[in-house]
Amino acid sequence: MNKVYLPCKSTAWVVVRHNCTGLLRNFSCIEHLFTRTIFQFPRKMSTNPTGRQIPGSKKSRAPKETLRHVKSREQRKRAVDVHGPAIVYAQVVGAGTRDNGPSLYVFSEFNRYLFNCGEGTQRLMQEHKLKAARLDNIFITRMSWDNVGGLSGMILTLKDTGVPEVVLSGPPQLEKYVNAIRVFSGPLEEIKLAVRPCTTQTQYTDDTMTVTQIPIRADLKGDTPKSSPNSGKSSPSRSPQNKELRMSADTEDTSTDSRRGRETSPGGKREVTRDPALIVAFVCKLHPKKGNFLVAQAKELGLPVGTAAIGRLIAALKDGKSVTYEGREIRPEEVCTPTDPGPAFIVVECPSEEFVQPVCNNQQLSRYQAGGTEDPAALVVHMTPERVLKNDEYKQWMERFPSTTEHLILNEQVCTVHNVRSHKIQTQLSLIHPEIFPELKHYKTKETQATMHIPNVRAECLLKFQLRPKIEWQRDAIPSCDIEEFVKEAAEAPNFLQEVEKCKHFCATDAAVLSGRAEKYPEVVFLGTGSALPMKIRNVSGTLVNISSTQSVLLDCGEGTFGQLCRHYGDGVDETLAKISTVFISHMHADHHTGLLSLLFQRERAMTALGKAFSPTYLVAPVQIMTWLNQYHDHCEEILSHVNIVPSKVLCEGAELPKSNTTSVIQALLKKSDLGKFQTCPVRHCKNAYACSITHQSGWQLVFSGDTMPCDALANMGKNATLLIHEATLEDGLEDEAVEKRHSTTSQAIGIGMKMNAEFIMLNHFSQRYAKIPLFSEDFNDRVGISFDHMRIRFGDFKILPRLIPPLKSLFAEEIGEMEERREKRELRQMKGVSPESMEEQSTLNAVELGKGSKRVPEEPTPDVGSKRLKAN
Repeated sequence: MNKVYLPCKSTAWVVVRHNCTGLLRNFSCIEHLFTRTIFQFPRKMSTNPTGRQIPGSKKSRAPKETLRHVKSREQRKRAVDVHGPAIVYAQVVGAGTRDNGPSLYVFSEFNRYLFNCGEGTQRLMQEHKLKAARLDNIFITRMSWDNVGGLSGMILTLKDTGVPEVVLSGPPQLEKYVNAIRVFSGPLEEIKLAVRPCTTQTQYTDDTMTVTQIPIRADLKGDTPKSSPNSGKSSPSRSPQNKELRMSADTEDTSTDSRRGRETSPGGKREVTRDPALIVAFVCKLHPKKGNFLVAQAKELGLPVGTAAIGRLIAALKDGKSVTYEGREIRPEEVCTPTDPGPAFIVVECPSEEFVQPVCNNQQLSRYQAGGTEDPAALVVHMTPERVLKNDEYKQWMERFPSTTEHLILNEQVCTVHNVRSHKIQTQLSLIHPEIFPELKHYKTKETQATMHIPNVRAECLLKFQLRPKIEWQRDAIPSCDIEEFVKEAAEAPNFLQEVEKCKHFCATDAAVLSGRAEKYPEVVFLGTGSALPMKIRNVSGTLVNISSTQSVLLDCGEGTFGQLCRHYGDGVDETLAKISTVFISHMHADHHTGLLSLLFQRERAMTALGKAFSPTYLVAPVQIMTWLNQYHDHCEEILSHVNIVPSKVLCEGAELPKSNTTSVIQALLKKSDLGKFQTCPVRHCKNAYACSITHQSGWQLVFSGDTMPCDALANMGKNATLLIHEATLEDGLEDEAVEKRHSTTSQAIGIGMKMNAEFIMLNHFSQRYAKIPLFSEDFNDRVGISFDHMRIRFGDFKILPRLIPPLKSLFAEEIGEMEERREKRELRQMKGVSPESMEEQSTLNAVELGKGSKRVPEEPTPDVGSKRLKAN
């Protein structure tokens, strides 16, 4: 079989442009920068093969520097003695819990692979230092959001890191999925995305192993699978408005981006390729590795070790040939360890009982069982729910593997902590105020564990199974969550405990505080307070507003929002999901909406578990979101029945009267949540970006900015609001960068709140360079607070929130000191008038040091900004 090597026609570089100069400076990309410590300025790499400047473009850019692992791969292709890898292991990323779906990372010194990429995968890889920049193959076992929910974010991550090509293997609908994410990802020309569908390309070979894709098809009644524990997906009855969902996307939006991808068949009907009956199993066979040459034994036998003559002798011996030296025959087994033929491992997902028989009867998989034509598999990875493991036929299939085969199970029955850093910071924050910073919880499935007749291992985050050099389990990398150690570390921070006592004394004695805590609703829970991409401490945008004990509104829903809900509410997550009647999506950047589908699927599962009748969610969003939902519905899974769309623009002041069906939906939305008004306004970020204001019948008003630069329309909409939640992506002094990225600084956000005369201002959406805490500005006052993931506030807490700042400053004193030092250096350079070139170089270094908080897609200009932008939405 011919080996297939990924071509390396493109290379990688990082471009940093200083705000004041417009000059470009090259910077070599470092291979381990998964944290994407590269500025994400809106950009479009040139693919012009002539190297000439494209008309209308900015200065031509120098070629990228090739990533180190790509160079190494090219060198191996030219090597004469090609051998298999010396080190290979499979490592659990997501263990299959409800908040972190199953995903497996496979490592060799030559290649990196990922099997399934659900929501939160890149966050886990970043936290646990698994190098996503080295990924060159992603394998998908089934076209389910559980498996592809994090794929769009991962692709954007790899693109920004400089990976030239990624190959996706699995169901043929993957190609449709990649086309669909372009609706919100912007151009993806900077990375080559190749899809290797299981129907046409069943085998793939590289430097590490040969991977065989095995399509397996079930006979599903009505073409609809029963709900699985991980997803809870079935097909709820369509709401009355569902028939008009496509019409909403087609008639109310006439933009080019919205029309893109609306495929039709020759007969004029929409093309639907959704195929829930298909799963793909993967058999991975490592390449043989020649035995090691034993130098000591060779010397004893008189071989010319250390001379030029030994080279050809070693090559022959490692090839299994005997050699004659000085009249003596030397056999390979005398001076070489045995050749490792290469173990095989299998990754299989059996999502429901309908797939049990097709999996168990598959002839290609049976070849790796006892008595098969191939050496038995060393490992079988089961991404299989517990009720399938209870199936007798599936048990018998597992038992047909020999005792030497290990079985790894990834599903909701596992018990492991994935996001240790989140638990650490929440534990420390809860020392300040345990009600505002409640301790995180774990969701525990109520299903009993299957009784297995063969040894098996339940997955844990970072659990390893080593395939080479020695087959064995390795548990040393599994993270520990030591609450006592977290508390001890916080207590050692200078003045922290003293400041905590002062805060607690104020809370226990202030009359206004005591009376304010009596009102439980409304309650605001911050689920994601970071920007751009999920990171280990701050997830991307998501804010839950609990209006009452029965109704909630979700403001933005970035990737991993459902996982955050699981960690916040634990076993009570189903009740919380069932209360969410409305979701507002501010704009179409990935960090604000790619958690929506998981939330919708899990909400249906929750309502079924609670015995409640299913009802669609009211979705207030830019109408362009329907292009994405339509395509996902057509090619992946049914989703349209889960939403009643209300285009954001129809809720703007002075907007044209919406159609009658939309008007009835708006009225139902208001009645459902006891709201007097739900209003939106366009803001200064990208095309079709909106803020919103919700006014309760009792009189309180909450305003959510979404992403924006300072915006007068927002200030006017939120006059005299009770609470303003405003983005504060960047610190003061970075106003030029804020304009470049179309965000607000801390003081700009506070200024809007003061202009609208808001009773209180909560800042959020911080750049990931401020991972733990943002830098405070002089404009902070007793009407301003800063948000953290899993922070829970009520309107009665407004007096408390400013009192949290002193203990927060003590807890994060080291981080604040480092940020202030960087700010002072920046201001000093500006005062001295350092040359543009030097300023650019320091800006580059800061980019690597701080990380980036900008968007990953080009944005739309506003009239008062002269710099050019590429259209994103």
